[in-house]
Order: sequence, then structure tokens, then C-alpha cells
Amino acid sequence: MIRDDVLSLLPARSALPALREALDGPGSAVLCAPPGTGKTTLVPLELAGLVGHGPERRVLVAEPRRIAARAAARRMAWLLGERVGERVGFTVRGERRVGPRTAVEVVTTGVLLQRLQRDPELAGVDVVMLDECHERHLDADTAAAFLLDVRAALRPELRLVAASATTDAAGWAALLGGAEGPAPVVTAEGTSHGVEVVWAPPERPVRPAHGMRVDPALLTHVAGVVRRALRERSGDVLCFLPGAGEIGRVAGLLAGVDAEVLQVHGRAPAEVQDAVLAGGDGVRRVVLATSVAESSLTVPGVRVVVDCGLARVPRTDHARGLGALATVRASRAAARQRAGRAGREAPGAVYRCWSEGEDGRLPRFPDPEIKVAELSAFALQVACWGDPSAAGLALLDAPPAGAMAAAREVLGAVGAVDADGRVTERGRRLARLGVPPRLARALLDGAREVGVRPAAEVVALLSEEPPRSYGDDLAAAWRQARRGGDAYAGRWRQEARRLASAVTGLEPEGAGKAGASGRSGGGGDDDAVAGLVAALAFPERVARARGAGSFLMASGTRAETAEAGSRLREARWLAVAVADRPVAAASARVRLAAVIDEATAVAAAGALSSRGEEVRWADGDVVAREVARLGAIELVARPLKAPDAGAVRAAVAEGLRQEGVGLLRWSAGAVALRQRMAFLHGELGEQWPDVSDAALLERAGEWLGVELGRARRRADLERVDAGAALGRLLPWASGAAVRFDELAPERIEVPSGSRVRVDYSGAQPVLAVKVQEMFGQQESPRVADGRVPVLVHLLSPAGRPAAVTADLASFWRDGYRSVRAELRGRYPKHPWPEDPSAAEATRYTTARLKRERG
Repeated sequence: MIRDDVLSLLPARSALPALREALDGPGSAVLCAPPGTGKTTLVPLELAGLVGHGPERRVLVAEPRRIAARAAARRMAWLLGERVGERVGFTVRGERRVGPRTAVEVVTTGVLLQRLQRDPELAGVDVVMLDECHERHLDADTAAAFLLDVRAALRPELRLVAASATTDAAGWAALLGGAEGPAPVVTAEGTSHGVEVVWAPPERPVRPAHGMRVDPALLTHVAGVVRRALRERSGDVLCFLPGAGEIGRVAGLLAGVDAEVLQVHGRAPAEVQDAVLAGGDGVRRVVLATSVAESSLTVPGVRVVVDCGLARVPRTDHARGLGALATVRASRAAARQRAGRAGREAPGAVYRCWSEGEDGRLPRFPDPEIKVAELSAFALQVACWGDPSAAGLALLDAPPAGAMAAAREVLGAVGAVDADGRVTERGRRLARLGVPPRLARALLDGAREVGVRPAAEVVALLSEEPPRSYGDDLAAAWRQARRGGDAYAGRWRQEARRLASAVTGLEPEGAGKAGASGRSGGGGDDDAVAGLVAALAFPERVARARGAGSFLMASGTRAETAEAGSRLREARWLAVAVADRPVAAASARVRLAAVIDEATAVAAAGALSSRGEEVRWADGDVVAREVARLGAIELVARPLKAPDAGAVRAAVAEGLRQEGVGLLRWSAGAVALRQRMAFLHGELGEQWPDVSDAALLERAGEWLGVELGRARRRADLERVDAGAALGRLLPWASGAAVRFDELAPERIEVPSGSRVRVDYSGAQPVLAVKVQEMFGQQESPRVADGRVPVLVHLLSPAGRPAAVTADLASFWRDGYRSVRAELRGRYPKHPWPEDPSAAEATRYTTARLKRERG
């Protein structure tokens, strides 16, 4: 019996006339309807003619998540007074409940993509509704692009609705309308139930989320806000948290509250999800949920939402092929969606765990998944669709070029596309398996090696990562799933059966190996099977030990085991199935891996094998070897007896670049020569050469040509006389080099007749000379064509500093008297005339000076 009393109260009814007009006219529309209006339930039933008086049509509703698809189908069937599978059914991965009378079928967007690839015309379907498109999931964006292609080329009569509560309506309208102009935007008025906003920021600052880390102080605060909401408000409380770990932490902090505490996330058992959606039995409830509860779900009894303000999103390191989850601030669109859960059935309230001032700084919408995700599955989808670059697809956001290039490399490595990016027959077979390309490759090739059923069981483990309680050992996790009675084990068995059936359907001849339908036995067998399948999926992640718990993957990324007591720590080789690289971490973190041997690593990652001669600068010298590698992992190395001379010269040059000109032999004279050249370059400009480290390295071939060409190892470079080679850089061609000693003399003759060395190492040339040897000289010496005065360091007879001056005349007149007074008593045997400017310069004592005269 149709529940007309409920249907008549749904506000989306007001939008139906305009929506029918849009679909009967242009054939596409954007439906904007706030939470609780019946957008997900009433609209499909009306469009299918199951309620109201419209024509009968077959309607396909696409939801982003399995829990939402099942819940929407159950709600619509309840509104019709029927069971799921009659006129309303659903299909999600591994579960299908439809019948011959089914007019409304709810599917996940992933199932819709598979169906479009098999049957682009969607024969028998009249209307497709893409629900919750504001979430910008990659599958939904891709499905929309494919459906627009279908409408343009095959089925212009196919009607298309993009529906959401908080979406970029103008962007979607332009996308759906195409060249004909924007599609109509139909708006349904929201529910009359108001939602009061309560700002509830922490009293003390909390640290921002970083990677997967959320400040425990924030979680303590959230638990406190939940307790406050229970005191201040009636009804059930729905609390949004970023992930299962935070949900568990807050659940622990809520121990003892006068309410039933339930946990809802992607890994929660189906019976728990169903119980939450079915409502309570008079017992007050606190539902702790991730973003799965943002859209398409009405949680009965909820009158209060507590929003922590965080969301967890994927981030991909395309260069290393590693993914990680990052915790970010939720967007304003997500916050509106979350708040709307409180007003679905009656007036409610949302407690936001941030300030009103912070709210305006939140991003408007979440990042589209196409901008941040690993794109190999998307790249295979578009290649199978016939548009490998996705350039011809109607997408709200184009895929990033770097991410697409990385995705095409993956597809090429598994044989899914050819050199031009076009899909191969193998690629089509991989796409039909319903798992990402890497796992599809592991399933297809692994089935031939170890049997269909074992390969399917391991791939099922990899397609939905097992709970942390299963540990990081893939083989041990496999054994626990086989004997386990938990919710994960049930889903795993169902997925393993689906995968085995799928690969058998592709290969009716079977796996071709003994035990194809059996299950491996002992632990050693499990290691071998799990390791091979994981290595086939992720060949660049086979890893060899570098020390206890530390590994080098074939990709070149270092990795460490995350669990201190894991048997993986002592393994020599691993096939790493799941790894992430935390923000700012130098090494990846191994989450799930299997112990393998070198033979398995080489067999699975054979495409990464290489053998060749290697001549390079390493560990401070030229290394010449014949090397066998598996990606970045060095397997075997033998010294080369006669390496290529050109390669050796290149390695020597690289060593010089790495270690600098200090590698050469720099005598005191060579250092002094370089300082004089640097002085002239600084004072007289580019006509004199730049002899800085960078400039010398850049011109190494010019001034070190002969010596560099003869060098074969570090010792040869260390014997090169840098001073002799440096002279080649002087400006001989212009003739200026002949004035080098004049412009920057190595020594200056002083009045005593001594030739004293000039120090050019500082900002100004320095002449260090005894006071008596400068008697009689009126002006300070000058260099660089008289442009630069030499700084004279006047020394005592014992060679100790007595005075510094760049103006001798001024010193003799004003400074000498105090120096004479201080030193004549200490050095009475040396001359200390009253007028040094007129005295005779000498290197000797007074007595010897008299003897020399006499």
C-alpha cells in the first residue's frame, strides 16, 4: 500500500512540474533540493510513474556509496509498501536485488560505469539520475561525461538529471546543456524544519590536523560537545568525524553516557548500518559517523548534529605511486549537508566545533576527486570509451596532466593500452573485472600461476584493505579472513566469489594450473601465493631489506614496517601491497605486505629488470661496474675491467661538479693566484675572469681540459696543479694578461728594499710590514692602476700588529707618536725617530744600521 500520507509531505513535490517540463523539453536538468525534501526518494518514484499520474518509465538512480544505494532503495520500497526487489531494486558490487517488475533501480556510480561500458545505449532505461553530484566523486563525474556522449551520439531521448542539495548549479547546468545553452535548474524549497546553528569552538587552541593525525584535544572537545548536546537538546545525536580511528576514540570518551553509541563508517558491518538507518526502539542514540552519512541518508530520530569540521580525503604522490589520506577542513557545502541531517524530521540544531569567524574562511566546495586521486582506473575507463586523453569528454574539471601521464604508465605496464594509449583487448578484459587495473592484472595473471580461487581471495583482500587488527602480514591476514566470522570476513568471501566468477567468465578454459579451484594449505604456501599476487599488482613495490624493518622498493622509495613486532621486519624480500607516505616523512610506511623470495620478486617485476654497464661517480670516486637491477634494487654487481673512456671522463667531470674545485691540488701559490684574479675581476670587471667555484666548474673544460681528460679516478684529480691550470684563464687573447703582475702585484717593494707579499684574500689588499721598513714613505701603496689603496698592517720588530692604516701620511703625523711611545721601551735596539717620514727605512737594529753605514 502506497504511503501517500508521507509522500504528500515531501517538499520536493513542488519541483516536479518544472522538472517534468525540463525533461520533456531539453531532456536534462539540474535539481537542487535541500536535505529532507524527498529528492532521492520521491523524485525517482514520480519520474517512473510509480506514484502520481505520469507515464511509466524505467529510472536508474546513481549513488556515490553502497550504503546510500541500499538505503535509498529500501526507503522507496517502503514508501510503495513493497519489499526491495519488486518495483524498486538496487545493484551494488557483489549484491543485486531486482526483479522483472523493477522500474526504479538504484546503483552505485561504479556499477553504472560498468553498465555503460557493456551497453552504452542503456537499453530500456528512460531516465538517469545522478544523485549527490556535489560530492564530485570521480566515478560520478565520469558517468556524467559518458551519459552526455550517449545523449549526443546514440540516445538523444535519454533524460538526465544531476541532483544535489549543495552543488555548483551553474557549472552543472552548463555541462548538461552543452552547445544548446545551460540546462534548466529546478529548485525545490527546503523543509520547513529549521536548524539552529550553535558555535562551539574549543576554549583553547588545538593543533591543526596533519596527515592522518588529529589533535586528541579536539576529539576530547568533540566528546564534550556531544555530552552538552545530550543535556541541552532532545532526540538522537549524529556526530561527524573524519575516520574510523577518531570514531573509536570518541566512542571511548563517551563511555557511560545515557545513550546507545553507534559507529557508522565504510567498514562498519552492514547490520550496524541497517540498524542505524532503521531507527531506535525508544532508546536515545549517539551515532558517530564519517562523511558516509552526509548525503542520501536519513537517520531516523536525529535532531542534533555535532560537526567536528574535518574530512578525510585521498592524496596521491604520483611520482612514487603512493597514496595517503589527508585530514582537511570540511567545505562549507559539506557543513551545510551535515547540518541538514538535523532537520530532516523536525526542527533541530547543529553544534559546529569551530568559530563563526572561521566559517567564512572554509572552502566553498570540496576538492574534486579528479584533481587529487590516482587516475589509472579513470584512464582505463576513458580508453575503453574511445577517448584515451579524455580531451573530448564533458567534464567539470580536466584531469591533471601529470596524474594522467602516471596513470598511462601504469596501464602500459599491465598491458591495458598500447603505445598510443589505445585500449588493448587485454585492457578490455581487465576493465570488466570491476577492480582497479593493478588488481585486475594481478587477478588475471595470478589465476594462471596460483589458481583462480587463491588469486581471487588475495585480490579481494587488496580491494578492501583488511582491518588493522588483522596485522600487516598479508598471508596471515588471508588466513584470518578464511577462518574469521566478523563482518569484514563476510564481505571478503562475497567479493572473492564475485572475482573468481568474473575471471572464470573471461577465461572459460580455467587457470591452467594444478589447484586452480583449491585453496593453498600451509603458511609457506600462503606466503608464496599472497606474495606473488601482491607483486603482480604492485611490481614497483617489491622491496629488499636494508636493515631490520627498513627496505628499498624497486621504485626507489625507502620503506619501513609500521608494526614493531611484525615478522615482516626480518624478511629479506617483501611484496608491499599497501603503503603510504605520511606528510613530511622521508620513507613510506608499510601497512600490508607478504614475505617473498628474490625469484618471486624478479618473476613478478620482470619488466623492471635491467642489466648493463654502469660508470659513475659514487662514494667519492669513479665506480665502473656491470650491474643487474630490479628497478632501483641492485641485485648483482661486478667490476668492469675496461670501462668506456668517454663514460669515465663523464664520471670524473660529474665528480668534480659534485665535490667542487677543492678536489684539485691547491698549493699556497695557486691559492694566492686565484685571490689576485678574483680581486681584479671584482675591481676591473668582466675583462678579468670570474674564478668563483661556480664559474670555475662551469668553465672546467677550458682551464682543466688536458688534465681533466687524462684523469681516471679521484687520485688523478687530486694531483692536478690548480695554479698551473688556472693561468690559462687569464685574458691572453686581449693582451691584458701581460699587465697582471702590474695591476695585482704578488709582492710590493717597500723603502727598506724588501719585497713584501700582498694578501688579496680579504675585501681590500693587505701589506703586512714592520714599521721601520716603511720610514720615509709618504703615501700608502696603490694597486689596480692606482684605484685601490693597499691596507698597510704595520708590525712591531717582533712581527706583532702595531697599527693599521690606508693613509701613511696621516699615520706618521697623528698615529705614530703613540705607537713610538708604546714600543720604543720594549724594542730599544731598533730605531724610533721622531720624524719617521724623513727617516731612513731599515730592516735592522740601530747598531747594525750604524755598521752598515760605517
